[in-house]
Amino acid sequence: MGINSENQLETALQIGPTDQGMVRLYVSGDGIDLPIDFDPEDAEEIAEELRAAADLARRMGQRGKGGKKKR
Repeated sequence: MGINSENQLETALQIGPTDQGMVRLYVSGDGIDLPIDFDPEDAEEIAEELRAAADLARRMGQRGKGGKKKR
């Protein structure tokens, strides 16, 4: 499975600090129970990557809806 592979899994995502000073992403769903911990610096880098991906996805979506490509 890759980034562009669709699936029918229903999952929940929780994000928050742990009592150990880490940032936890917690993914749960049918047969899934996955806590992933990051130190704060890594979490900030991930947040930047998420923002960049969201911006790119937004621009790609606008092009697909007849939006003009920005130069």
